[in-house]
Amino acid sequence: MTTDKTSKTSVPDLSAAGLATRAIHAGQEPDAATGAVVPPIYMTSTFKQDGVGGLRGGYDYSRSVNPTRDVFDTQLASIEGARHAIAFSSGLAAIDVLLRSTLKPGDRILLGNDVYGGTYRLLSQVFVPWGVGLGVVDMTDLEAISHALESTAYSYVWVETPSNPLLGITDIAATSEVAHNHGAKVVVDNTFASPVLQHPLDEGADVVVYSTTKYIGGHSDVVGGAVVLNDDATKDRVAFLQNAAGAVPSPFDSWLDIRGLKTLELRVRRHSENALAVAQWLESRPEVERVWYPGLESHPGHAIAARQMHGGFGGMVSIQLAGGGDAARDFAGATRIFTLAESLGGVESLIELPAAMTHASVSGTTLEVPANLVRLSVGVETVDDLIADLGDAFAHID
Repeated sequence: MTTDKTSKTSVPDLSAAGLATRAIHAGQEPDAATGAVVPPIYMTSTFKQDGVGGLRGGYDYSRSVNPTRDVFDTQLASIEGARHAIAFSSGLAAIDVLLRSTLKPGDRILLGNDVYGGTYRLLSQVFVPWGVGLGVVDMTDLEAISHALESTAYSYVWVETPSNPLLGITDIAATSEVAHNHGAKVVVDNTFASPVLQHPLDEGADVVVYSTTKYIGGHSDVVGGAVVLNDDATKDRVAFLQNAAGAVPSPFDSWLDIRGLKTLELRVRRHSENALAVAQWLESRPEVERVWYPGLESHPGHAIAARQMHGGFGGMVSIQLAGGGDAARDFAGATRIFTLAESLGGVESLIELPAAMTHASVSGTTLEVPANLVRLSVGVETVDDLIADLGDAFAHID
């Protein structure tokens, strides 16, 4: 412990601490004025200056910088093992600012053929008209990635692993090596795994992005995003555009993410345990054509996931129903504990039909998802209740 001689506040040395300890204590020094254990929510737009340019702690205006947001940035960077974390008002805002601050017309992005529909919408309908090229490849196929990079120059290789919604697994280390050999940087959307299960920067990736709305917030009560990275120059460019464009989370949003991050490890372990049990049970059901979950040995990416994910395989399970699209729609609408809703990663279990909901924007493209696909966000409820709920829902399929 190191102690500031001018106060009684102790600042712990967390360099060798475990992830859960860092999540609870990084940036969490008790409030100097009151001793409050939980950092305050600084709900202010502006800060008094002690004379022109005399800033207290560097704070002048909350779009540019806010103490509560700083706490979350410090906390997230610590558990990711990164130099920098920059919080945004949504995951898509984080992606937008990262790309606009580092790309120019004529640059190209290599994208996986199974990604979140909102990401594809942003890239295809905003960045492509701006002059950024877009290539699509099976990101689980290293040979296909290599061939694409050999034939065309790309600035970024964009990876989701596990992917959304088919839970494809990309070998981050191997993909990063191939990309770097061709002068491309690798961005990993780590939302499904969270920093508890996977650390892409350690595997060679250049940047990690999150929708903090999901597992990091963890309670379905906040929308947010983050960019996490080590490179100082890229961080400065992202931070500049964040301030210039203003896509920042409110102090209260930041505080909710701070709270969520403290219990992330506990929740993700339970999500993973429940999801594995649900996936194993679903494999036994005659109504199910295919179960997609990287924790199952039947998953084509299981061996890679077992190597690069640590302590579990996440809380997302996707299934394809043998009865087709109508059966999938009936099933998704029949559960009682699983709530029919978009999003994921909250403590409560959710169910959705990607083709008609989260991935409707990719209909008719090479990223179109199967009509019989149902995506489950398995929560932290009692797993027997979740399985019973899904069993009852199968009875409603005609």
